[in-house]
Order: sequence, then structure tokens, then C-alpha cells
Amino acid sequence: MVKKATSKIKKVETKKKAEIKSKEVTMPKAGHVEVDATKPGATLPILSPELKKKYDDNKKDFDKFIKGTLEKFDKYITGISILPPLPPKQSIPGVPEQKVNPDEIHIFVLVDDGDVKKMTRQELIIRLTDITNKIAKEVNGNFKPQVMLISELKEACYDAKHDIVAMVAASGVLFDRGLLSALKVAQVHMTRVVRKFEKYVVSYIAVGSLFRGDSAPNDIDVAIVIDDTDVKKMSRYELRDKLRAIIINYGYEAGQETGVKADFHIQTYILTDFWENIKDANPVIFTMLRDGVPLFDRGVFMPWKLLLQMGRIKPSPEAIDMNMEIGDKLLDRTKQKLLSVVGEDLFYAVMNPTQAALMLYGLPPPTPKEAVKLMEEIYVKKEKMLEQKYVDILENIRQTFKDIEHKKLKEVSGSDVDKLIKDCKAYLDRIKKLFIEIQKRNEEETVVEIHNTSLNLTKDLLEELGAEGVTVDKMPSLFKKLVCDGEKVPVKYHKVLLDIMKTKKDFQAKKLSKQEINKVRKEAREYIRLVMNVLDSKRVQKLSKSKIQFKYGKDKLGELILLEKVGFMIKDFSKRENIMIGQLTKDGMLTNLKKSSPAEYEKYIKGMKLPHNRLIKPQLFEFVKDLIGEEVEIIWKG
Repeated sequence: MVKKATSKIKKVETKKKAEIKSKEVTMPKAGHVEVDATKPGATLPILSPELKKKYDDNKKDFDKFIKGTLEKFDKYITGISILPPLPPKQSIPGVPEQKVNPDEIHIFVLVDDGDVKKMTRQELIIRLTDITNKIAKEVNGNFKPQVMLISELKEACYDAKHDIVAMVAASGVLFDRGLLSALKVAQVHMTRVVRKFEKYVVSYIAVGSLFRGDSAPNDIDVAIVIDDTDVKKMSRYELRDKLRAIIINYGYEAGQETGVKADFHIQTYILTDFWENIKDANPVIFTMLRDGVPLFDRGVFMPWKLLLQMGRIKPSPEAIDMNMEIGDKLLDRTKQKLLSVVGEDLFYAVMNPTQAALMLYGLPPPTPKEAVKLMEEIYVKKEKMLEQKYVDILENIRQTFKDIEHKKLKEVSGSDVDKLIKDCKAYLDRIKKLFIEIQKRNEEETVVEIHNTSLNLTKDLLEELGAEGVTVDKMPSLFKKLVCDGEKVPVKYHKVLLDIMKTKKDFQAKKLSKQEINKVRKEAREYIRLVMNVLDSKRVQKLSKSKIQFKYGKDKLGELILLEKVGFMIKDFSKRENIMIGQLTKDGMLTNLKKSSPAEYEKYIKGMKLPHNRLIKPQLFEFVKDLIGEEVEIIWKG
């Protein structure tokens, strides 16, 4: 039984006599989330089939025992669990064998004695045992409470009494503030790791708050020390990384197997690094030696722990000097971090959104200096959408960044950083509002532009197809008749035209969402492309009827393009940039011929109108002949 197993532990303690001033014990308060089997929906570690049957058969009695114990001792109880069957006692020759009651159920009660001041631990264990036995007798005569203090459990670990720790870890948890669940998952994890790496595991240590009585159920910390002194096939660092990956994976498996839902933090050290950290007085390692509790140890961790307690582990002079130097180094690094915050983080925090605002206006990303100037010119002066003070904030942060970059500013104070952060936040908040205003305006402009462009192109196309008196109201029916039916265009574009015409009204009435606007924009692009293709096709057909080609010399080709009021002449196809324009008279002649350009030619073509009665008179041929200066052959495809 655990009670007898702990008798030797009690002898190790220095007994302090103290009077019990009150029959009631003052209990320390803990601030954790309790895991209680008596509460609905409680998530406890998985019980073994044998322990689960015991619990199911006596559930009401277990609930009463837990409730009575907690009411009596408040937050003093760290955990309550069902112990697995105790190992059979060895028979002693000449001594009558004691009968074991198979119906007895041993209940483990773990008690936090970290804040006990009014009595000795010996007195505390006796008092708690008497009270829990009384509660158990009233609930179920087969219940046999076994009370243990956290300090006793720690001493068992120090003395390498692994059977006690293993028994506690194997118990079925009914109530827990974290320690029992942590021991359970740690024991499973430790067993796997030791089985896998055998002699290379020299220590498995519970660290952090686990044994201080204040561990939370969602936080378990352990450290593992691996012997790397005889490893030859790989470097120490490769060994550490390789083992760490396997060990962490085992941690996940242990959590799944036990049903302990907690953050399992595993630190892996190689022995040589651990020793170097001790010599260098690493505070983390010293804390581990001072507070850590070994769940498994091959005589490495405990000797160091005892040597530290005896004051025999002392930092080397080099370690002392190093720690002295660390202060100045960390201070310098802090100053550099502050400069980095101002010189990089805050600068880009304001500059990137600034460039986004300018890109939203339609400009390519400018340089930081240009960005400040453009924000002032566009949004402050021209659009009057931004106040000057925000441009001043932007320039101040930009200039500070430049001063740091050029080593003019070598140090900033915390108050300087605070002010810049405050200014940065104010600027970003204002830019976000500006974005909303710009997007709203852009959406309005987009809707208007889509509407106007679509309707103008539609009108041009309908007129090109011979429609007269085209109005907005007539457009849908004319489009259906002349374009969809006449030009064999899919009828879906008739619906798109109706949607585009309706979009402007809906937008002005604030009935459109951003997603709907984007949908119309996408459909309108496709519609505009289709209309332009049909329109260009018709213009090409019409343009071919207005062209007069001529041939002269050795296979040289030229061309006349006769529109309604003007005409163009390309003397040589091989030099199409040499184009000329002239006025087209009523009798079909070109006058006032002068140099033109491809751009002017394209402009006339887009709005081109042909003469109603195009008659090519002989005088035009003579005109071309005189202009070329030699005989020409007319090739007209009209």
C-alpha cells in the first residue's frame, strides 16, 4: 500500500514540532480549472478497463467521497484517483499469511502541503488520513483512502522510488488540478522514450510549475537529457535534432493514449550541452536543477541537484564576466531594436498603405519621397480628401527613417517611440477611412463609365447597322433585332445590356453590393469587347469599299481612302507612315493635300462616314498620275 511505502520518506524529513491551534486546517487557494468526474461533461484521462468498471460500479459512492473530501478540505486537494490493484505481498516463513479483501478499492488522495505552517507534515498526514477514512467509511466500507503529500511524492522521485511514481501515474484520475494528469502522460512518454533510446536517456525531469502545486491542466513541462558522449556516427547537433523530432512525436502519442488534453512542452538537451550550461551558469539550467523533479535518472541529475544545494556548483570566472557583459550587450541590442522599430517597422507601416492609396488613384508605386509629395498634391490640395496634418506625420516618419539610415540619428528614447507609434496609428486609421472614400468614389465612377461606354458603343453599332433615331429607350429592342438576330450574336448579351442600363439606377439608389458591382463590371468588359469586335468588323467591311488601290513603277502599290469630307493617300505601302490628308470636294477630288500621321488616320477611321453617292471621276485618276509622276494602274475593289 502507498501509505506503508511512504513511511521511509517521512523519516527523511526534519520533524518540526508545532501545536495544532485549531481543529480546522487553513487551506491554500488555487486558481486553476478543476477537472472533476462529478461534473457533467468533465474531460478526464482515459481509465483502464479494470478501473473503469470499478468506477462505473461505484459511481455514486465515488461522487459522494469526492464531494465530501472537497467540501472538507476546499482547494487543498490536488488530485483524487483509483489506484490499480496492489502487488501481492510476499509470504514470510512462520508468519500467518494475511488475507486480502478483493472488494477493497484503494483511493489515492494527493494533498498540496506547500503552504502548511500551522502543523508539521507528519501531523498533517495523520489528520488528513483520519478525516478521509471517516468520509470513506460513511460512503462505502470498501473504500480505503491512501493520502500522500506532494512533498512526499517529490521525495519518492528524488530517492528513485519509481514504483511509487508509476503506481500514481497508473491510477484512474477522478479529480485533478493538473498534477495527476501530467504524471500520467509523462510516465507513458518517459516509458516510450527510455524503451526507444535505452541507456542514452540519462534523465527525465519534470520542470516548471508541475510539482509546485500550481500546475494548470493545460500546461505540462518536461526536460530530457540524452548522453551524447559516445556518439560517433553523427554530430552532436544532428543527434539532438533527430532525437528531438522522435521524442516530440512520442509526446503527441502519449497524449492521445492517455486522453490528457494538455499542452505538452518537451525540452531535449544533450549531455555535453547540459554540462556546458552548468559551467556557464545558465539561469534556465540552474532553475531546472533547483526546482526540477526527476521521474527517471541514471545518477546524473540528482548529484548535480545536491551539489547545487550544497553550494558546490559555482559559476566560473568566465561565466561571471560573461553575465556582466551580457547586461551591456542586451542594453545595446535593446537600443538597436528601438531604432529598428522606428527605422523599419513604423516606416513601412505607413509607407506601404500610402503607396496603396496612390495606386488606388491610378498611379504606379512612387518612391517614399515622391509618395509624401503626391499625397499632399492629390489628396490634400486637389481632391481635398485628406488633412495636411496626416501628410506631416508621414513626412516626419519618413525623415526619421532617413536619419537612422544615414546614421544621423543613433538613439531613440521610449517616449520618442511611443509618440511615433501614436502618430502612426492615427495616420493608419485616417488612411483606412480615406480608402473607403476612394473606393466609394471609384465605384461610382466605374459604374458611370461602364454605363456611358456601353451605351455609346451600342449607339454607334446600331447606327452602323442602319438604325436611325437611336435613343436609350429603343436600344434594347434594336440591339435584340439588329445585333442578336441580324448579326447572330448570342442573346445573353441582350440581357447584359439590360443589366448595365439598370446598374446605374440601382447604384444611385444604393441597392448594389460590392460583389454585384464587380459582377456587372466583369460582364460589361465582355459586352464592350463584343460590341467593339462587331463594330470593327462592320467598319472594316465599309472601309474596304472606300479604298482605291493603284499600282505603278516596278510593283509599287499605293492607296486612296475616300471618306465623307476628307481623303487619305498612302503613296507607298512599304512606307505607311508617309500618309497624306486632303479635303474631299463634292466632285470627288482631293484638294489641299498635306502630310498626316497614322494617329490622325485612325481617328478619322473610327468616326468614319462614307459619301452617299461615291462617283470616281476621271479627273481623280489624272490627279493621282500627276502626283506620282508616272503612269498608274487603278485597282478598285468597291
